[in-house]
Amino acid sequence: MVPRRDNRRPSRRGILALALLGPILGAGPAAAEPDLHLFAAMTLRSALDAVVQRYEGASGQHVVVAYAPTPMLVRQIEQGAPADVFLSADADWMDELAGKKLIRAGSRSDLLSNRLVLVGPSGAKDIGEIGAGGSLTAVVGSGRLAMCNPTSHPAGRYAKASLEKLGLWPSLSSRIAIARDPAAAVVMVQRGEVPAAVAFATDARGVDGVKIIGEFPAASHPPIAYPVAIVAASRNPAATDLLAFLRSAPAKAIFEDQGYTIPQ
Repeated sequence: MVPRRDNRRPSRRGILALALLGPILGAGPAAAEPDLHLFAAMTLRSALDAVVQRYEGASGQHVVVAYAPTPMLVRQIEQGAPADVFLSADADWMDELAGKKLIRAGSRSDLLSNRLVLVGPSGAKDIGEIGAGGSLTAVVGSGRLAMCNPTSHPAGRYAKASLEKLGLWPSLSSRIAIARDPAAAVVMVQRGEVPAAVAFATDARGVDGVKIIGEFPAASHPPIAYPVAIVAASRNPAATDLLAFLRSAPAKAIFEDQGYTIPQ
């Protein structure tokens, strides 16, 4: 026989009694600090995991990190996803949120920077700084150059801007192999699918079978910046603390150890 469910609502006196007993019995999970939600570009995962772990240990605050390509995170924030802090892979996407007043005024800053590099197999010849000559086209040969989509991904935009500035885009544009992110472009080199890839320096760190064989001049593309800001809809007071920690010396040391540079 299935027991009947008691649908009677508790009396106001019962509710008051429970409220008074709360401090004695312990408020349980409801009394815990609400989770912080950090939305961050996928490429930052290796370094940011270590930074967040350090912050949680120091603060006791739990952080839920959502990693995804920056455009996807921006769309989610625009649709009201519960983000407290957003760390973007480039300035353009942060500009979009700022233009819609979806980040908190005065909270934005450039947290990190990076280098745009050419990645090749570990046995490939180093070509140094990439110029307008034929060194890059010689590396690619009759193969393809892996890079991210320049219409949507920050790494792809930087890569196309540099190739155009150096006069290399016309000869290479028809031989581009689009990768979903810079790490995937590096994996294409690792697997022998392409002879070279354009990626960030941090994406080649610790990947067996590949190495950085060239670097694109910083002046050939817009400055590489990873801006961070508090999301305007956030109501979690700990968002300010997390933002401060991301800018702190302990966090900067972790980021630098992972190959990022800190803007001056």
